[in-house]
Amino acid sequence: MLAMIIGFGFGSPLMALIMLFITGFISYNLYKFFRNKRTYYSPWEEDQDIEELKERRREYYYRQRQKAREMMDKYNLSDEEIEKIIEEELRNNKY
Repeated sequence: MLAMIIGFGFGSPLMALIMLFITGFISYNLYKFFRNKRTYYSPWEEDQDIEELKERRREYYYRQRQKAREMMDKYNLSDEEIEKIIEEELRNNKY
């Protein structure tokens, strides 16, 4: 039974484990290769590109901070406000 679970019918359990590790290793390295392909910047690139990247990242984090503040303003409710909203929802939907 154990040999069938590990081996999936592809020979001995040892061979199945070796194939599992090899395919896992290949998959992980392919993932790292393609992930780094998008985000890797060579040190020989112009400083302008790095500055542009920094600026884009800075803008992204500023936008995220603004969204967080807007959501905090919207959902930062007291217990009384929460109870009031629940009562209004129940009154309108008549569950």
